[in-house]
Amino acid sequence: MLEWTIALIVLSCCALPAAMLIANWRAYRRPDDLSDEESVGPVSVLIPARNEQRAIANAVNSALASLRVELEVVVLDDDSTDQTATKVREIAALDSRVRLISAPSLPAGWCGKQHACQVLADAAKFDTLCWIDADVRLEPNGLARAARFLRQSNAGLVSGFPRQRTHSLGEDALIPLIHFLLLGYLPIYRMRQTASPAYGAGCGQIFLARREAYERAGGHRAIRATLHDGIALPRAFRRAGMMTDLFDATDVARCRMYRGFSQVWNGLGKNATEGMAAPAAIIPWTLLLAGHAAPWFVTPLTLFTNIVPHWGPTILWWIALLLSSATTGAIMLRFRQRLSSFPLHANGVVLLLAIQWWALARRVFGRPAQWKGRSYPQAA
Repeated sequence: MLEWTIALIVLSCCALPAAMLIANWRAYRRPDDLSDEESVGPVSVLIPARNEQRAIANAVNSALASLRVELEVVVLDDDSTDQTATKVREIAALDSRVRLISAPSLPAGWCGKQHACQVLADAAKFDTLCWIDADVRLEPNGLARAARFLRQSNAGLVSGFPRQRTHSLGEDALIPLIHFLLLGYLPIYRMRQTASPAYGAGCGQIFLARREAYERAGGHRAIRATLHDGIALPRAFRRAGMMTDLFDATDVARCRMYRGFSQVWNGLGKNATEGMAAPAAIIPWTLLLAGHAAPWFVTPLTLFTNIVPHWGPTILWWIALLLSSATTGAIMLRFRQRLSSFPLHANGVVLLLAIQWWALARRVFGRPAQWKGRSYPQAA
């Protein structure tokens, strides 16, 4: 009886994201192309940059190459110690659409990125605001399509998940889980039916908002202390009674989020306790994800061992593996992930859970989160 119970639990953990992916497949859509005569604008592209000398020029130039949209590009140099500001000045000298501003001193109680984004919004001259990270590369028609999606939606804030570029095994194992978690556990149709903050979700790499809605939600001031703007900013809009929405930005923009395993670990761990690693959330997430990953490790052993002694539960384990593999493979193909990410999926889930527990332990012991050379104390 115990064998059947375990097998059914594991099967349920694999069936849930598979069923949710089917339900979300069409709902999570790419922004429509513009017609030949259509244009969108104007848009203020806002880029917070702290020690981004390797990435900032490409980010600015990709935005400037945007088609069918009037724009300005405002870069905030957030107390960089490298050549970030110099590189932006060089571009601004050649293109009047680019402005460089310097960040005021970081006020107490603020996260650096949220402060930078608020300063950028205050400095923007247009009423459509688009924040992108310095490692995001907009496609030529991407900005116009994203701005059109915002205009056509009934949302005050929209966000897109760019194509995630990975170039190491650590990145291959962990970064593709972004789309797996989004489409496997967030009911997008329900998200569009209610303004409940519980359904607030986004990607901090790209946000677009109407200025009036942004100010009504309190802007980044409303989330000043958070390190997890991907969740916190949409929830701030929803708390103010406004809708938020998501779009598939696979062909709108691309991004290499982190470089190497160490950056991935620290990057995903810095804000984990504001999401999956929150004390009330970590045990349910651990059970769900461990159940999803288990067939990848246990099911092959049934061919060589008596780990599952009866054929009935064994069949359930194989069905669970099939569902989990199909879910992973479908996401990999749709979002153009590297082939090496597929066999690493279950290992990535285990690593992701390890990051969550490590982040919670860090919080319990009062250890600050570290990012971009700054320290952010956490309440135990």
